[in-house]
Amino acid sequence: MQKKLSRVVANTVATTLLLGLSACSLLPEKTDETKNWPVTKLYAEAREEMAGGHYEAAIKLFERLETNYPFGNYAAQAQMEIAYAHYKSQDQAQALAAVERFIKLHPNHPNVDYMYYLRGLINFNDQIGFLSFVYEQDPTERDPKATREAFAAFKALVDKFPDSIYAADSIARMKYLVNAMAQYEVHVANYYHDRGAYLASLNRAMAAVSDYQDAPAREEALFLMMRNYDKLGMPELRDDTKRIFVRNYPNSKYLDPNAGEKSWWKFWAKSNRPAR
Repeated sequence: MQKKLSRVVANTVATTLLLGLSACSLLPEKTDETKNWPVTKLYAEAREEMAGGHYEAAIKLFERLETNYPFGNYAAQAQMEIAYAHYKSQDQAQALAAVERFIKLHPNHPNVDYMYYLRGLINFNDQIGFLSFVYEQDPTERDPKATREAFAAFKALVDKFPDSIYAADSIARMKYLVNAMAQYEVHVANYYHDRGAYLASLNRAMAAVSDYQDAPAREEALFLMMRNYDKLGMPELRDDTKRIFVRNYPNSKYLDPNAGEKSWWKFWAKSNRPAR
């Protein structure tokens, strides 16, 4: 009886499998409806997906365009749009890879300056989201690696394309980044000072003063130098630094402990599109 039952079960399983395979063979194969689309339709559909914020769908259509029509202006534009779509979706690695690929393939493209600019933006917004300044964390409290890379990218644009429409904004961002790097040094100096490591704090504050002479953060760095000299028992150097401080910043908020403090870094809000 048990053997007969086993044969029945086996036959049932086999029949089910055969029916499943037969049903699969009756289903129509999935076709790519974009396969024979003209380049203009592919580009228009991809742009529509971009406008709707559907970046993954847009990237697939732009990639299809580049595969089907690898030569000409549409292919190059698709490559730029792919980089921008990755940037908008906050995929930094893919965005940078697409930017570098475009620059390598089209070093003399009339809009290659935009790709240099986009490379700066990608690093500029690293770890803080797409130009979102609702966050409360001071960016100087993060590792400054991306800050330096963003500065280098914007500098490359300004040096290579001084007449670019993106040059002025790049220079403004470079100034911001210089202060971010200076403020990072001050942040570290404050960290050491609060823990009683006054010599280490003094060294970081001095670095901010000497390396970033035009940065607003220099004001706080000088003030920190005064405090550290005082803690280290160096009254002459403290008083010399105080004279320099008062001469340069006579109305400094650091001379008035009750003055309000405004975060210098919460000011940037701008969207950027690929050039056409």
